[in-house]
Amino acid sequence: MAEIEPGFTIIRGGRLADPAKRRAEPADILIQDGVIREVGVDLTAPDDATVVDADGFLLHPGLINAHTHGHGALARGTGDRWTLELLLAASPWIGGGRALADKKLSAQINAAEMVLKGCTAAYDLYAEAPLPTAEGMDAVAEAYAGVGMRAVVAPMVADTTVYDAIPGLRDALPEALRAQVDGLRLPPHEATLTAMRGIVANWHWASKDIRVAVAPTIPHHCTDAFLCGCRDLARDFGVGLHSHVGESKVQAIAGIRRYGRTLLGHMDALGLVGPGFTVAHGVWLDDDDMKRLRDAGGALAHNPGSNMKLGNGMFPLRRALDLGLTVGIGTDGSSSSDHQNMYEAMRAASVMSKVRTPDPHQWASVEEVYAAATRHSAKALGFDDIGAIAPGMKADIVFLDLTAINWIPHHWSVNQIVHVEDGSSLHHVMIGGRFVVRDRKLLSIDLARLATEAEAARERLDALNAQWKGLFDLLEPVVASFCPALAAQPYRVRRYLCDAPA
Repeated sequence: MAEIEPGFTIIRGGRLADPAKRRAEPADILIQDGVIREVGVDLTAPDDATVVDADGFLLHPGLINAHTHGHGALARGTGDRWTLELLLAASPWIGGGRALADKKLSAQINAAEMVLKGCTAAYDLYAEAPLPTAEGMDAVAEAYAGVGMRAVVAPMVADTTVYDAIPGLRDALPEALRAQVDGLRLPPHEATLTAMRGIVANWHWASKDIRVAVAPTIPHHCTDAFLCGCRDLARDFGVGLHSHVGESKVQAIAGIRRYGRTLLGHMDALGLVGPGFTVAHGVWLDDDDMKRLRDAGGALAHNPGSNMKLGNGMFPLRRALDLGLTVGIGTDGSSSSDHQNMYEAMRAASVMSKVRTPDPHQWASVEEVYAAATRHSAKALGFDDIGAIAPGMKADIVFLDLTAINWIPHHWSVNQIVHVEDGSSLHHVMIGGRFVVRDRKLLSIDLARLATEAEAARERLDALNAQWKGLFDLLEPVVASFCPALAAQPYRVRRYLCDAPA
């Protein structure tokens, strides 16, 4: 995170977004050493307090991204009409050959976009191949610290490739391609767990509110021994667990075929599901899965933009909320959703809930969506002191310009944050009481330099990964026919709008 602003700061005259009130009302915010001490009208402050004039601004807590992938930023815009399985097949092409500087650069791009769009904390499942390294994860943490964000960095790991994880996919490949994908097989789980243990044991970024977690990427992409090793690692060090569970229908069917039960049911039987466990996506979870996750004290990161772009179906947000499940909101990575805009993610979550049924009583409200992107995402990250503007909370505050077109006229504050705001009204962002964005300018890094470095990296990596692009071109027609055919088979829940069984 950015260094906290020492001493007292008083923010005066801004309108404070409050889900309990239709229109934000004026309030002052007194901050001491980066923590909110008091919120109210006409507050007194020490004579030496820094005064911030917020007249004409709407203030809301920093949005919290419950699920992203920092490695995806350098692959932004590379694919269209890709299913999740095609995205996984493209990984060696769009994510291969990266030097340490590229890994940091991708995380910097990710963090910079989030902060410039009102997000102050994120859960980043960052992938390195063939296994995570201390140097790579340090580079990611350094990127977040340099931009000024809070983050949970979870090395994303597996010991089984997509071709071996999906029943029948490897056998569906021509023999020549089968030999090539066999060359992509991952190291034994013991090697990856050893690397992970070293990273977690020596993590030194907690003082900057950059924490570490464990992310077995997809349950059936991990052997049971590997899943249990991830479980034990998380328990030994008291860190979170985060996994993609039931993201696609292919995953859900693969889980039933492999385990004879749902993916979440299998993870629960192995002891992974509990407090500090976050399910990413969960589109194909059934009621029993959601109740199991709720009862265990876990959370779910809903990624509506990615779910739509990759054709994974519609997560039943209303049902999850009615069951009492903690649901945060995420963007997913920029290679699967193409942006890190939490305002857009909120809007997508809201409107997706509204096309599932014509009954408005079964839609998610803007208040629920706003809570998901703030307080509930904070829980998914394992933070209890962010996600609200209230005494005792960290002073992570976004200033929206009420003269911007999104706020003309200003009727219903939280409704307009969820349904109208797109980040273009953002004027300032404060993290820990210190400005990271001021007057629409990111203060922590040079965006022009970032753009130059990114273009140079793109050109170099395109050339370096040309062979992997060629392999993907050969794999694409097979994966694009086999996986949808598998997904066409019946499953216990429906998550598509089409009339055919799905």
